Amino acid sequence: MAHPSAQRIVDVLVPVALDQAYSYRVPDGMALAHGDVVAVPLGPRTCLGVVWGEGTARPGLHNRLKDVEAKLDVPPLREELRRFVDWVANYTLSARGTVLGMTLRMGAHLAPERERVGVRLAGPPPPRMTAARGRVIRVCSDHLVRSKGELAKEAGVSAGVINALIDDGTLETVVLPPAPVATAPDPDFLAPDFSAAQAEAAASLRDAVAQGGFGAMLIDGVTGSGKTEVYFEAVAEIVRRGRQCLILMPEIALTAQFLDRFAARFGVRPAEWHSQLSSRKRARTWAAVAANDVRVVVGARSALFLPYADLGLIIVDEEHDQAYKQEDGAHYHARDMAVVRGSIARFPVVLASATPSVETEVNARKGRYHRLHLPERFGGQHMPSIEAIDLRTEGPPRGRFIAPRLAEAVNIALERGEQALLFLNRRGYAPLTLCRACGYRFHCPHCDAWLVDHRFKRRLVCHHCGFSTPPPAECPQCKATDSFVACGPGVERLEQEAAALFPERRILVLSSDLVESVERLQQELDDVAQGRFDIVIGTQLVAKGHHFPKLNLVGIVDADLGLGNGDPRAGERTFQLLHQVTGRAGRESGRGYGFLQTHQPEHPVMRALVSGDREAFYSSEIALREAAGYPPFGRLAALIVSGTDRHAAEAYARALAQAAPADEAVRVLGPAEAPVAVVRGRHRFRLLAKAPRSVDLSGYLRGWLAAGPKRRGSIKLDIDVDPQSFY
Repeated sequence: MAHPSAQRIVDVLVPVALDQAYSYRVPDGMALAHGDVVAVPLGPRTCLGVVWGEGTARPGLHNRLKDVEAKLDVPPLREELRRFVDWVANYTLSARGTVLGMTLRMGAHLAPERERVGVRLAGPPPPRMTAARGRVIRVCSDHLVRSKGELAKEAGVSAGVINALIDDGTLETVVLPPAPVATAPDPDFLAPDFSAAQAEAAASLRDAVAQGGFGAMLIDGVTGSGKTEVYFEAVAEIVRRGRQCLILMPEIALTAQFLDRFAARFGVRPAEWHSQLSSRKRARTWAAVAANDVRVVVGARSALFLPYADLGLIIVDEEHDQAYKQEDGAHYHARDMAVVRGSIARFPVVLASATPSVETEVNARKGRYHRLHLPERFGGQHMPSIEAIDLRTEGPPRGRFIAPRLAEAVNIALERGEQALLFLNRRGYAPLTLCRACGYRFHCPHCDAWLVDHRFKRRLVCHHCGFSTPPPAECPQCKATDSFVACGPGVERLEQEAAALFPERRILVLSSDLVESVERLQQELDDVAQGRFDIVIGTQLVAKGHHFPKLNLVGIVDADLGLGNGDPRAGERTFQLLHQVTGRAGRESGRGYGFLQTHQPEHPVMRALVSGDREAFYSSEIALREAAGYPPFGRLAALIVSGTDRHAAEAYARALAQAAPADEAVRVLGPAEAPVAVVRGRHRFRLLAKAPRSVDLSGYLRGWLAAGPKRRGSIKLDIDVDPQSFY
């Protein structure tokens, strides 16, 4: 046996909120390589980890090192993924273990696959024949193997009948191979029918995939231009080459239509990766991706960290969507990190949007990203005609929210047998409930926020922490009864008004808080597509790329809603959201119309939407960003201090600001109380670091935090590099 000092030592990174790897001894006879997934002792428990590098023996510490307990029988994490983990951790100032946890999220469930058992015909008929047994034997006469459940259903019998035939020797059991996570797509299953612009863009994508190497491309197409079908050609090319592809989507659980379109093009559905999967399905998918048994994954942002065996293409659909930003744990933006992963592993990345983010638009204008333009809708359909309704001069009657001109347009569309969408990006019945007797306003006991009236559920709900309570019988302050009044509209209140304006019409409310299950939501979306509802009332849930053939009219009930919150991206986000929503109209037949109810028809966002001059809006927004030094022309990082004691949190924030290193290029703003000052009982203060693009802001922050005060008690500090929200 070798002397202990001669034993090999490796550094293992474990998926916990620590930035350092730990050293472990490698037992005799265990062969380990960098990237291997191992089980190691960590304190009183055993956890998974990844061999990150070679360790070094230090005098006096060797006997205190623990041994690696086991090497897991799974493919190792490739070098490009390990480099990606290090890059993300360094850029976002997250612990490397936290980022690694996103790649090993299913590691703890990688137990041996449960055996699947099938049955088939094997012996003579049973001694006692019954009608039920006869049906089973007739079904099995083709000698195919079926699961017990399939056979029972096909023959119309109970499981007991099948078990009895097994006992009699008429049927035998057979161990079935594990069902594949996803069947390989057929790149030639359905030949696409392209317009000239689509064919040109598809050819460019195929060429990029064939040539290999890193490059970022933007499919910039109007709503309904067929961007999905175009990037499917890149998917087909990567499948032909036997490599893997990831398609990122902002909300994977809402994309039944997309999965159907994928199946229509490739003959099968892709593998999925999102939070709705069961633990077992997630574990099987993780293992299949690592073993190169899956060709295409469609997933939410976390799919970016899966251990692909041979990833050759990433597509980011709706690249502008705010859902790509991870707001807790490691604060990363999946679109930007997709480009980083493609750059590290040297493969192409495709972004797609009808309303690109300003960052992506600037990259395309500067030639960093290659733009593929689709200027027209597929099939010759026109873009919807957009009109503004000035609420200052032609608003609705007091207590109503649908202006007469919009109501008339909806009625005309319904009489033509078309559908109408009324859009209001506000969940619930009303955003505020107050007592008309004393003015008391219902607020969350844990947050600095009003409680939203959700009348369908008979609850008052906080949208920040989830607190809810039934409406009380009397005012908590003055004890008055029947004195509550709802202030402002939500989609539930809008449904009430629409039912009064359009009696006998079938109305559906689509809002994330009303989603009972993903299956139910998919059924409702299908009902809309099939024309089973006349009026749809929805929040931003309806802006996510859905295709409703009979929908030709969209009314934006409050187009100003996103403009007054002080967010530097408010104009961009409002333009993107309203452009996407109005783009639902007139996608298949007839002419589409959109109406914007606004108090600010002269606002640049409203003018751009009405005129259809997207380029003018982007040019104006880009000029404003450049003048102010905001992204993408400058860098921002938010530091959010929170604590259960307001004075302690504020004192720490002030001490942190005073510890900021002096640097002429970096400007530190704050601390200031956050716009939402209390969330879940924690008081919040914000600091903002602003710097030119040329400054290593992550490095500056790292030095700042090292010199900063130590946190005590309940004080927590969150770092958000490239923040997307400022609440």
